Amino acid sequence: MKKPKVTIITGTPGTGKSTLAKKLAKERKAIVVDVNALIKKEKLFDGYDRSLKTSLVDIEKLNKKLLKLIKELQKEKKDIIIDSHLSHYLPPRVVDECIVTKCSKLLTLKRRLEKRKYSKKKVRENMDAEIFDVCALEAYVNKHKKIKIVDSCKRKKK
Repeated sequence: MKKPKVTIITGTPGTGKSTLAKKLAKERKAIVVDVNALIKKEKLFDGYDRSLKTSLVDIEKLNKKLLKLIKELQKEKKDIIIDSHLSHYLPPRVVDECIVTKCSKLLTLKRRLEKRKYSKKKVRENMDAEIFDVCALEAYVNKHKKIKIVDSCKRKKK
């Protein structure tokens, strides 16, 4: 039997990572790892940014935990989907597919972030990250292969 496939879904907050992860998990009968929940449960942060009202994640601790979890989940013989804007920091040796979600309609993204009650500063920071393609660039810099860009804001044809 083949080794279960590991897919990471990364992208700026509000671009549709979780929606896509759930959809793919259903299609592929895969396990979704909600990294935000894992960070909270395992306390994988090393500080708090008051101006952004957000925890600062320790990427090294997170990757260590994710690598261990991936190894455990692979025993279940199901594909694994890692849902997080930090997933592209995983070493490419454990990743079979990297999907970067985008939202080309910036007003749509802005509304999504505001709906989450993000501060103006945090909305601006995430909008800038989207404009400058930070997650995609970091995925390339980290040498991920098979990078696929998915725009959640493209109009669906009727």
